[in-house]
Amino acid sequence: MMMKADKLTFGKIAVTASMAALLFVSPMTMAATKVLKFHSGYAESRPEAGYLNEFAKEVEQLSNGDLKVDVFHAASLGLNEPDLLRILQRGSVDMALLYGEYYTRDAPELAAVYAQGAITQPKQHLEILPTIRDIYEKGYAKWNIKTIGGIVSPVFSVGLHCKEPLNSLEQLKKKKVRVWSAQLVDAFGKLDISAQVIPQNDMYMALQTGVVDCAYYLSTVAETVSLHEVTKYEAYLHPWAAVPALFGISERSWKSLSAEHQQVLQQAGEHLWQRTRDAAVDPQREADARANRQALGVTMLDDFSQLDVEQFQQAAFEAWKAIAERAGEDGEQIYQTVTAKLASL
Repeated sequence: MMMKADKLTFGKIAVTASMAALLFVSPMTMAATKVLKFHSGYAESRPEAGYLNEFAKEVEQLSNGDLKVDVFHAASLGLNEPDLLRILQRGSVDMALLYGEYYTRDAPELAAVYAQGAITQPKQHLEILPTIRDIYEKGYAKWNIKTIGGIVSPVFSVGLHCKEPLNSLEQLKKKKVRVWSAQLVDAFGKLDISAQVIPQNDMYMALQTGVVDCAYYLSTVAETVSLHEVTKYEAYLHPWAAVPALFGISERSWKSLSAEHQQVLQQAGEHLWQRTRDAAVDPQREADARANRQALGVTMLDDFSQLDVEQFQQAAFEAWKAIAERAGEDGEQIYQTVTAKLASL
């Protein structure tokens, strides 16, 4: 009997001690930190990767460590960009960096939102951004994806980088030009200029071996791919119509968050959007980059003439419209909305 009583007493003491221990555990300890997995296809060397890391850091700071964003750069989660809308719709990943032109299979209309040749002045990009963002947000919402800010890409200069001094559309008719999209192949084709899509990693060799004579490229960052080594002449054509990258979160993940955590994500996302927007148009950055290229031995030719710019823009709009029409009614509506807004600027 004594042994039985001792066991009961010991059991009561153990239970009491366990309950007392729980009372001394702080609410912060009891509530596990919420972690969101964030997919990004960009390599860590890209500026966008740095912005994503800053976003994740701000989320953690604003939530006092209760909410964390774990960014997986360079598609290290093993996700394919064309599949992201479906993946987020299922809630298979929490968040992703969304770039509308990747989803031509599932949402072809999103490839018709913006196109090269859309703008001729950098400030126009900032003025059209709200319209573009609104279209993307509504498009992603159809896939049960909530957007919470993102990254506004810099408005870099776009030029023709050639092995000979060429700065007119007429001169280009006798040459072969490297471009980065089918829309540009079509646009240059309408001007009787031979153009072909060549991936960035193959561009240097294509110029070096004579596959192409010129590269249509982001002049501001041409130095980073060593274009100055294979092209000694440059002529400015127009500003980059850069599609913004939005932060998308699956509806399932969004609804799993507290109102406070939702507010934290929105605040951090909007903060980064505004900060990158404010830095998007920077004449000094463009001037400094131009001076650097000159110092590397690049000869800066006169810009393409106003007439050439107008002719290129007309051809670019026709190629853009063709993309929109192939995307169906939604694509055509988007094209009409964006071009009408551009016409009013």
